[in-house]
Amino acid sequence: SFSPDEVIRKRLLIDGDGAGDDRRINLLVKSFIKWCNSGSQEEGYLQYQRMLSTLSQCEFSMGKTLLVYDMNLREMENYEKIYKDIGKHEKIIAAAHEKISECKKQILQAKRIRKNRQEYDALAKVIQHHPDRHETLKQLEALGKELQNLSHIKENVEDKLELRRKQFHVLLSTIHELQQTLENDEKLSEAEESQETQMEAEAKQ
Repeated sequence: SFSPDEVIRKRLLIDGDGAGDDRRINLLVKSFIKWCNSGSQEEGYLQYQRMLSTLSQCEFSMGKTLLVYDMNLREMENYEKIYKDIGKHEKIIAAAHEKISECKKQILQAKRIRKNRQEYDALAKVIQHHPDRHETLKQLEALGKELQNLSHIKENVEDKLELRRKQFHVLLSTIHELQQTLENDEKLSEAEESQETQMEAEAKQ
């Protein structure tokens, strides 16, 4: 003899997703036996119609199961694609962090350049009071070129920093949109599951 748990487990294995397939199969077998043993043509035709009806119910249940299976496969493929996209965005974020770190180094370099330029300005003021005018003019000219070069370097660094800030802002916006899309997909999936559960309940009734 089987325990109640074993009986329930075997019925679930036979019944599939619980849509009553085992009951339909039993009805089909009983109808077939009655059809074989039918005495009159009218009774045989009635059993024949019952068998067709039961077969139609089995085919409908099988078709519904296949549709759910196909939907689950497509959902799995969609999730795999989303996971790949998330991996790509993680790489983009890592690259953005590296760029930010590089920009910080460039900012420090720009600060050092600014400090040097201030020192050059102070030195230029001292040189202006130097008694040798010709030599002083030469030194001032050299310092002017150096200051101009440093100014260009500073401007380039500031432009790069501004570009990196804009790129990082675009990246954050893209990540926010991706999160919103994932939340919408999850809500849609929950709504579809709820609708399927309701349809199954109506089919059982």
